[in-house]
Formats: sequence, C-alpha cells, structure tokens
Amino acid sequence: MAASARARRSAPAPEATGKICLWLRNEAGRRGVPVLRSFERWLGAIPELRKRRDWAELNILIVGTASGRRFNREFRGRDYATNVLSFPYEPLPGEHSGLLGDLVICAPVVAREAREQRKIARDHFAHMTIHGVLHLLGYDHETARDAEQMEALERRVLASLGIADPYTVRD
Repeated sequence: MAASARARRSAPAPEATGKICLWLRNEAGRRGVPVLRSFERWLGAIPELRKRRDWAELNILIVGTASGRRFNREFRGRDYATNVLSFPYEPLPGEHSGLLGDLVICAPVVAREAREQRKIARDHFAHMTIHGVLHLLGYDHETARDAEQMEALERRVLASLGIADPYTVRD
C-alpha cells in the first residue's frame, strides 16, 4: 500500500489538540496536502474542542477529484467535486459516543480555490478543515444570521493560528 493511502491515527497531543483522536487517510497523494500534525494543530485551535471534558474522535479523508465528485453526487445530489463535505455522527438513543463524524476534503478543489482566491493553499486547507468541523459541531450557514456567526468563529480560530481572514477579497 502506498504511503499516501495509509490510514493514520494521531496520538493526541494534550498541548495541541486536547482530547481529540484524529484519523487521517490521504488518497489524493502527498503533493500539496498538509501533514497530520497540521490538521492536529488546526483542530486544537477550535474552542469547543479544547473545552471538551471527554474524548472526541474525528475521521478525515483526503480525496482526489473523481472521489470528491462521487461523494458529493451520492450524498448531496450534486454532480461536481466540492471542497469539503461533513458527515456528523448521530449516536443511537442512549449511546454515548465521542465520535464527531467524518470530513471528506477534496485536495484538488482546495488547491484550485486557493489559486483562484489568491490564498496560501495550506491556509485554505486549514479553513476548510475548521469549516467542516464546525458543521460537525452543529454550526451552519443556511441563514444570514447563522452564516455571520459561523464565519465570525472561523475568522477568530484562523486568526489565532496566524491565518488571514478567508472572507477578505484579495486583489
């Protein structure tokens, strides 16, 4: 099995991610995809994850365009690859689970968007990861008010990582 396709589990680093167990599988190849430690750092900057008293588990799958398109078509009915898909875990009644859910991040889409928006690709990966996790935590952008709340939180988290406001238009 190629190194880029291996499933990897992070050992939680208390100073970085609190009580997060991250499973990362990269099926898109190494080029331009951040390393596991970057994802851990980004997760560690999300206040709701830092404040958790119990463990949280998250699965991230990095895919190419064909798989990204297939996931988006199958689960959202949209026939194109998108940047990030969030699949929250819904425990059974009475079940206690720390599993937040799954993210599918399409590496070529994130890279293309970063180029088009004149952003640093790694910063855009951070934004899409944080955006996806916020969806898993129950945030959404269906209404203007919800979008403002979610974007404000994204801005704060990214700023704490030294990443510029992703909603600022760049010339």
